[in-house]
Amino acid sequence: MASRALPPSLNLKHVTFPLNNEVQIQSHSFGQVCLPKKTGFCSSRHTVIANNSAVTAPAMAVSTRTGSRLSHFWREVQGSNNWESLVEPLHPLLRQEIIRYGEFVAACYKAFDLDSNSKRYLNCKYGKRSMLKEVGMENSGYQVTKYIYATPDVNIPIQNGASCGRWIGYVAISSDQETKRLGRRDVLVTFRGTVTNHEWVANFMSSLTPARLDPHHERPEVKVESGFLSLYTSDEADSKFGLASCREQILSEVSRLLNKHKGEDISITVAGHSMGSALALLLAYDIAELGLNKAGNSISVAQVPITVFSFGGPRVGNSSFKQRCEELGIKVLRIVNVNDPITKLPGVFFNENFRVFLGGRLELPWITCSCYAHVGVELVLDFFNVQNPSCVHDLETYISLLKWPKRCLGVQKEGLNFELLNRARVLIFSAQNLNINLPWKDAAINMVNMVQSQRT
Repeated sequence: MASRALPPSLNLKHVTFPLNNEVQIQSHSFGQVCLPKKTGFCSSRHTVIANNSAVTAPAMAVSTRTGSRLSHFWREVQGSNNWESLVEPLHPLLRQEIIRYGEFVAACYKAFDLDSNSKRYLNCKYGKRSMLKEVGMENSGYQVTKYIYATPDVNIPIQNGASCGRWIGYVAISSDQETKRLGRRDVLVTFRGTVTNHEWVANFMSSLTPARLDPHHERPEVKVESGFLSLYTSDEADSKFGLASCREQILSEVSRLLNKHKGEDISITVAGHSMGSALALLLAYDIAELGLNKAGNSISVAQVPITVFSFGGPRVGNSSFKQRCEELGIKVLRIVNVNDPITKLPGVFFNENFRVFLGGRLELPWITCSCYAHVGVELVLDFFNVQNPSCVHDLETYISLLKWPKRCLGVQKEGLNFELLNRARVLIFSAQNLNINLPWKDAAINMVNMVQSQRT
């Protein structure tokens, strides 16, 4: 596999290294991912290009001495200093925590029922008390307190059945014992990525719209992607026993847990993959904008820290959204594969690099409102598999490559991602045949065709 060099940026010094130690396991070969050598800075965005030079041991093999430091070091690991000095090189505690939260997100996929003959189809296979145990995480130290459902606000004639709420994630709280290990009580919210056709449609509703999540301060200049916002805020108000919106479900539960554990050291951690990472960032912004992470909603009281761990996430909002997230103190660590097309959407052309493209000389008033922008610190991995291109967006591949940075792990060809790509392809071409004008439809068609044409 040839090495891949990234195009230079005006404000970033990207450094890549050749993937020259290729290993082929099963029928797949992934580019290797190791610890970073160089960090670039662009405003609050930190970009780390992974190379092949570092730790050989699995991430979970952290020494007892190092592991015991987490209770005293958790604020830094959660991003209190924007992960300064923790990504160059990647600190073992941070790497351990990234993997741990990634596995909580992976549990959403493992527990999601895709059997159309099942009574729990498109819902969680298990009850809240047993879910983590059933997916092999009985020793995680967390208890699931609520399941989350989302209702896409789309109505197109391409799928049988109504656009009703689907299980999309869960809220969990750390146990007393785990709280002692972590150094604080952790409220965890996780979201899975795109699975159903209606979710694919919502993902392609690529237009910016004002978030207006705080009724007292609407901030019309703060805009987010309309499809993600619809997934987050739509409910089943037309049904007598319909679900509340994803937003209402989570805010009420998070508020309950914060009130229950008032007086303790506490953190709010939100993690998601793909579409789920977009919902994670929207939730973090919503909690902070409403001031739910402030005791008594008092500005003088210390805030409960909010951290987002995003895996393969797209852009969510415009530059004003990014700026507001930073003002609110939301910490976002984006773990991305440089070859993952989802992380380039939406805003392929009009994004945070547009001023750089113009040479930084033009200040156009519509740039802030109309250009998409990533939020937070970006930890970049670099892997690609010609035989299985869909692995570039696979969560399990992300986790495996972080666990074993010098080793390549195989991913089943018949796994979930090929099924999702097939769903996407059927959806997109159905929309094309019905003359439905979905933004970014052509780009999506090209991406899916590329993946399918290279599948062997």
